[in-house]
Order: sequence, then C-alpha cells, then structure tokens
Amino acid sequence: MLSTLLFFGALLLSTGVAIAVPKRALPSGYAPRKATCPASPLVRPATSLSSQETAYIAQRTGSAQKSLAAWLHKTNSAFATSSLPTVALTTSGGGYRSLLSGAGVIQGLDVRDSSVGTSGLFQGLTYQAGLSGGAWLLSSFAGNNYPTITSLKTNLWTQAFEDSLLLPEYLLAAVAYAEVTNDILAKEAAGFPPTLTDPWGRLLSYQLLNGFDGGVLDTLSGITGLSNFTSAAVPYPIITSLAVKTFEGQCLPGPNATQIELHPYEFGSWDNQLSAFTQTAYLGSSLSNGVPTTASCIVNYDNLGYVLGTSSNLFNEACEVVPSATNLSTSLTGDLAAIVEAAHALSTRDEYAVYPNPFFAYPRASLYESQKDLFLVDGGEALQNNPIWPLIQPFRHVDVILVNDNSADTSTNFPNGSEILTTYVQSLSAGLTKMPVIPSVDTFISEGLNKRPTFFGCNDNTKTTIVYIPNVNYTFPSNEPTAKLQYEPSETSGKPAYPIMITAAKGATQTAQS
Repeated sequence: MLSTLLFFGALLLSTGVAIAVPKRALPSGYAPRKATCPASPLVRPATSLSSQETAYIAQRTGSAQKSLAAWLHKTNSAFATSSLPTVALTTSGGGYRSLLSGAGVIQGLDVRDSSVGTSGLFQGLTYQAGLSGGAWLLSSFAGNNYPTITSLKTNLWTQAFEDSLLLPEYLLAAVAYAEVTNDILAKEAAGFPPTLTDPWGRLLSYQLLNGFDGGVLDTLSGITGLSNFTSAAVPYPIITSLAVKTFEGQCLPGPNATQIELHPYEFGSWDNQLSAFTQTAYLGSSLSNGVPTTASCIVNYDNLGYVLGTSSNLFNEACEVVPSATNLSTSLTGDLAAIVEAAHALSTRDEYAVYPNPFFAYPRASLYESQKDLFLVDGGEALQNNPIWPLIQPFRHVDVILVNDNSADTSTNFPNGSEILTTYVQSLSAGLTKMPVIPSVDTFISEGLNKRPTFFGCNDNTKTTIVYIPNVNYTFPSNEPTAKLQYEPSETSGKPAYPIMITAAKGATQTAQS
C-alpha cells in the first residue's frame, strides 16, 4: 500500500496536480455503524473475569504450560514442571523506541524467530499487555495475526518507518491525509464527532497494520476472529489507557486516575470508581444502566487504530489551549487539527480520545455514572508507563510478569525505575496485594538495577514475581527520543536485538531482589 501511495504521490508531483482534501464524507470503512444488539448483557460488574476471557485462558493454559515446560527442560532438564506459573509480558510506552526495543524482547522469546537461551518462552506466555508505544507493538503483532518480528520488519515496518506518514512534508503523507480526512468526515456524519486521536490513530495504522487502506477495517474485537487467537496459540492481549476527570476540571490524569483496559472481548476498569466492563465490539452504543436506549447498537467504534491512538494520546497536555489547524505544514498536531476541523470547529474536547460512556447511569460506576462521555489519554501520563495494573488484579492469577521498561525517565531517554515504583505505590493505595516491594529510584541507580534485568518478589510466594527488563544500549543505540517519528532501515533492523533477553537469563540469580 505504501509503495502504491508513493508512486501515486510522485506522479501527482511530476504533473503538478494538487491533492484535494475531501469536504464531504465518501464511503468509508472507518465510521461506526448500526447493528443488532446482542442477547447477552452489554455491561457487567467487575467482580470476575468475563466468561469469554475465562474460556480463552482455559484453552490457552494447556498449550502455554506445555511450551513453558519444554522451555524449562531445555534450560535445565532437572526443573520440576508439575506445577507451573502463569506468565505475562508487558511493553512500556515510549513511541517507536519502545516498539522496536520491545520487538527485540519478543524476538528473543519467540522460538519461531530466534534460537537463543530464551527462545520458546513467548510460547509459554498467557497474557501480553502494551501501553502507548508498547500498544503500537502489541496492536501490530496481534492485528496482523501474530507474525514473527522478522516478518513485520521485512514486510511492513522497515519501509513504513522510513516513509513515515507522520512527517507532513512528505507528499506521501498528503495522499494519506486525503484518505484519512474522508474517514474522519465519515465518522462525523455517522453522529460521532472525531477528535485528534482519530487521524493520529489512522496515520499510525499505516505504519503498523497490513490491512486494506492502512488497516481501516481492523477492529480490536476483530482479533477474536484471527486464526492464532481462535486456536489460543497466543497470549491474551490487553491495551491500557487512563480516564481523565474532565468533569472535575482536570485536563491531565492524576496519580490515582482510572485505569482503563481495552482488549478483544471487553473495555472497562477494575478500579473502584468505575468497576465495570462492557463488550468491546459494541463500544459507541447508547446505554443507560447497561441497557440500550435505542433500537440498534453500534459496532466498529473499536477501530484498532483508534484504540492504539487512544493509548498513545498526549494531545491533552496542551490543556485548555484549543488545537490550532495549520493545514499541512511542518506541525503534526496542526495537520491533525486541520483534518478534524474539516468535520467541525475545534475545541478542547478534541484533545482527548472520546468514548460514549457505556456506564452511564450504571450505579456501580459511581464516579462516571453521570457522564455522557469518557475522555481517555496515554496510559503513561500518570507515571505508570508499564501496563502492569491489569496483571496484578486478583482474578487473573498471574504469577510472573516480564516487565520490559523502555521509558524515558532520564535526560538520556533511559528508565530509572520511577515508573514501576509509582505502580507499586498506587497498588498499595488501591488495596492490591500482589505487587512485590519496589525500591526507591536512588536504589535503582546506585545498584544499577536500571541497567540489568532484576527479579522482584521471587522469595515471597504471596507476591507476583516481576522480572524487570530495562532498556539499555546492549548492541545498538536504543535511547532515541519518544518524539522521533522516522527511522532509517538500519535503525529498524538494528534495534531489535537478542542480548536483552540473553542477559536476563544469565544474570537472574545475581540480581534477585526479595
């Protein structure tokens, strides 16, 4: 698709033809649409896992534990495998830096794609979570039916990251802008005012999804129909975001902001102020106390690009400043604003990923039951840049979490432990008991825990063991700024490197923390 757009753009340039941005919506696969409501309840209390997730995990557990046993026996034939842990992997925020570094971790774990000491551990995972740049990685991985990282690099990322549609000066981008603008107009025409997150997610999709027109037809709930998911051959994917209390005058999420989960079956939160879930496939439906208020429900609101854009939405950091449209200049935010302005006059509402509130008038969602909309932003804005929260919920029974932290906590764009420490502190406030003790940032730095893999909680059977895997320059510069939106082919192929996981395997006993 990218090569076709590039050829088309070059042809237009050579002939001097201007690229027209549509002023009215043409047919588009992006717009939400009406559908028959399901017979099953659309909203449920957060008092257990959903029946769908429970069934998936039951099916996944058998193959995951078989693979985990095989990996343990390969590592050491003396390992006992009669009782095996439930293992999860998380990838932090951090833009393309995190996507590529996280891809290296997956590649080093995936027996299909590497032959090192850790190869095969991916096949033993039960859950996988991503946030912001980590959500880009997870969406690209899951949305394309879990190919190998090598395949994604070769067939999609290398060219897409070089010819980045997020760089407005490229004529290539201008062609895509016309297509994306039509999608945004179609969403407006369907009765759902778009925001900056819509074009942001659509342009990202061209880099991350192989589907038609930059994955315009791909949805989060649609992952349930892909072959590797239906066979439970892969870990269950979870993307996270934060809800902002705009109704209290906030424009940024506070330290106890509501953690929102988005996954193929459900959307919602375990947090007390919401404590409910709805079916992902029917996001956008008008509900009151969990019951449809109209004859039809809505589908297609969970466009996968919109979801991954939601998890990486930082536009709210402008706070009360209304976005300014600049119409294809050198400002990405200005260009996105120009696209949205084609649909409606801009306001501060456009700085958020807006979801019609499925928990309206639902008494259990005490903080949000009076709100018509939910306003979501980047899951890392409250200094919890690792999507650990879903995996320390008691109903999921996760025993081990591999936490790949690619945060830019320092001036040199490396992690320093502050993000995982914040999660620990907030977990105590929320009454969650599975998180192991995390030391101070000073301890992280003085003991070099931010430069090598570290085990936390491995000597306490009441805690989830966390294997902390920080981003470090092992074999390639891996500390590019989060705002970097273009990567040369040598950078895309160079960053995913195995030594991250190789070092984790070799240094485990030396760095174990209680």
